[in-house]
Amino acid sequence: MGIFEALQDFIYTYYIDPIIYDQGYNPVNTITWALILGFVIVVILKILNKFDVRADWDFSKAIIPYIIVGSTLRVMEDAQIFDPPLKYVFITPPIYVLMFIITILLLIISIKLHKSGYIDNWKRSFAAAGIMWSLINIGVLLSVENIVDPGILITVFLLGSGITLIIYIIFKKTGYTLFNKPVNITILWAHLLDASSTFIGVDLLEYHEKHVVPTFLIDLTGTASIMFPLKILIFIPVIYILDTQFEQDDESERLKDLMKLIIIILGLAPAIRNTLRMVFGI
Repeated sequence: MGIFEALQDFIYTYYIDPIIYDQGYNPVNTITWALILGFVIVVILKILNKFDVRADWDFSKAIIPYIIVGSTLRVMEDAQIFDPPLKYVFITPPIYVLMFIITILLLIISIKLHKSGYIDNWKRSFAAAGIMWSLINIGVLLSVENIVDPGILITVFLLGSGITLIIYIIFKKTGYTLFNKPVNITILWAHLLDASSTFIGVDLLEYHEKHVVPTFLIDLTGTASIMFPLKILIFIPVIYILDTQFEQDDESERLKDLMKLIIIILGLAPAIRNTLRMVFGI
């Protein structure tokens, strides 16, 4: 086998086949996507700075509808609504690229419409576009799939929210102010919702985890409940580091806010997708 054939085989094995056959992640593409994410964060920060947009809590709330959009599109692909090759665009990670491009375009349009005097509040209009889009996606799913178990939605929400509330109360009672900021508690909540959906899906409904580290730990312990301590042990220190180890200048604050938003997306997006899959029995 020549160098070209070996390289082609490597690319197909670790990058293309996992997307085409929805095989999930492996150590090679996991590291690659992580490096690309780092680059994308820099690009996003430059775009936001160009339009003088801060990824603060108000902006993060406006982004949440687009997280729902991306997750519902992913579930639509799970439901085999799309045919090849179009379906490959809606598999992770390409769908993140798609949502990034469309979201940035809608953001720029909203800002330009505001500057031109056509709309009064670009954040409200930007969020409204995302809400409308997410409702359309949910309507499409309801038209092609039947709700199998609505209790899953309630269970995931109550389990993730309940554990988040317990941690919030513990921190508040002990005098720590780490979770006084809405964005910080939202990070923990998003990832505990993800842990809840993984636990219910893997342990109770025989779904399979596709990420490398969670798969290893689930196989090692024999239960997806390991996701709860894993998320807590990772993201409480991450939030603490972001709030205490960054410089207090404007550029660092902008980067910190963006990183918090990205972390919310990485938790909430799979949580919504997993939960909807189970609700529809896909």
